[in-house]
Amino acid sequence: MAIAALVTIVSLGLMFVASAAKQEFLSGVLKMVASTGFLALAVLAGALNSWYGIAVLIALFFSWWGDLLLIFRHQTLFLLGLIAFFLGHLGFVAAFLVHGVHPVCLLGTLVVLSIPAAIVLRWLNPGLGDMRMPVYAYITVISIMVACSAGAVGLGGIWFMTLGAVMFYCSDIFVARDRFIKADGWNRWLGLPLYYGAQLLMAYTIWFAGAGI
Repeated sequence: MAIAALVTIVSLGLMFVASAAKQEFLSGVLKMVASTGFLALAVLAGALNSWYGIAVLIALFFSWWGDLLLIFRHQTLFLLGLIAFFLGHLGFVAAFLVHGVHPVCLLGTLVVLSIPAAIVLRWLNPGLGDMRMPVYAYITVISIMVACSAGAVGLGGIWFMTLGAVMFYCSDIFVARDRFIKADGWNRWLGLPLYYGAQLLMAYTIWFAGAGI
């Protein structure tokens, strides 16, 4: 499993080097190698041995496609990428529900998350245009995903289920900033380590869930 995680980490680092050298094609290839690494990690962690693992693997699979589609800056492809990540979050929601969630933790976290969701939507709103409804739907589903992760932890899940979910949430703020506020290097330098760290943590939860820890 460590090798798969290392593939993701090294590929991400090399992607930053390629991007700095203006080698965008190579940067895109390395990004997808990094994404393939977290898929491999999920399989090696035992994704095919439990319904929880299968649901996480499906979520990561949709994330892989989202990563591919978001390489390009065409709005239609961005929308398709958003849909892929939307489905990925539904996969994570399904995984946490399969694990079992504490309803009070879930609902309490959802109430708390309504505050940052409202702030982010107000911040993004002027630049959303025709993407307003898809972005609203996306923020809703990622908030539900984070809340479900807290609910799973509240019912005995490993604590980094929620850490991974929160890191995913934060990484998407940088994606939104890049697309709707200001496109600059900070979105990639800060957002991608958060994103890939989140996906690796999500993949690792499969092993811990299978081990009964």
